[in-house]
Amino acid sequence: MKSKRHELILQLVQTCFIDTQESLRAELEKNGMIVTQATLSRDIKELSLIKVSDELGNNHYAVPRLSREGLDRSNSETFSLLHSAVVSVDYAMNTVVVKCHVGMAQAVCAKLDGTDIENSVGTIAGDDTIFMLMRTQKDAERLVRELNTILYSKDVK
Repeated sequence: MKSKRHELILQLVQTCFIDTQESLRAELEKNGMIVTQATLSRDIKELSLIKVSDELGNNHYAVPRLSREGLDRSNSETFSLLHSAVVSVDYAMNTVVVKCHVGMAQAVCAKLDGTDIENSVGTIAGDDTIFMLMRTQKDAERLVRELNTILYSKDVK
């Protein structure tokens, strides 16, 4: 049930203008899925949804680019590389640390840089470690959650 709800939420956020939790709840209800506000709030956090502004300045929920690519498992180079190369992800303050298998950090870093991660200031990669400077601690927490969602997904191909 939860995975179907998450799939529907991702679909709705990508195809409809969802500006509040209440509008998301209403769209879910239209699709036959009744959820509480607390459940919806947890789902938004677990899916690492972010609020973005459109060209008119209207805020709405969106799926971060890394999640979009990582969730498209059928042809995602990002998904495959993360699964094969990344050992762990953690953060301290606004710095995300990605530990990789020896020799893989440069490739993973290049792939992550190419995804235009929301609120990433910059990256540095060594042989097996990547440091990613995020604008805020909240951004670092969101990115770690997002990466872990991709890394620990059971749908590895």
